[in-house]
Amino acid sequence: FPGSFQEAGVIQCAYNLNFPLHVMPASSAQHPEAWSAFSISSPAVVLETVKQAEDRPGAVVVRLYEAHGSTVEAWLRTSLPVQEAMLCDLLERPVAGSCLSLEERGIKLSFTPFRVLSLLLVLRW
Repeated sequence: FPGSFQEAGVIQCAYNLNFPLHVMPASSAQHPEAWSAFSISSPAVVLETVKQAEDRPGAVVVRLYEAHGSTVEAWLRTSLPVQEAMLCDLLERPVAGSCLSLEERGIKLSFTPFRVLSLLLVLRW
């Protein structure tokens, strides 16, 4: 195929092959329209992990990385009730001065080539 691996969608195809989606039945009353917990605006950014934070029961950790070797800004959108968002290290400790603003479009993230970002999202219930 002509073109680059980015144009061919190789990374998305690899994830589809190695981690296929599993359909779970749900009543239409719960979600009358299509629903997604997370979405990312750039095909260069992969949302790799979503997990409950180890030491914060009311928070989740989201890990993303830039996969195309590019510098890109991307918007992370979520339907979860996020109260506060901040960058954290791999041990889930907040990085000083790393509070991210919650905007209508989501959370704006900046990536350099192959950069991994971990976010701590504190939820309100």
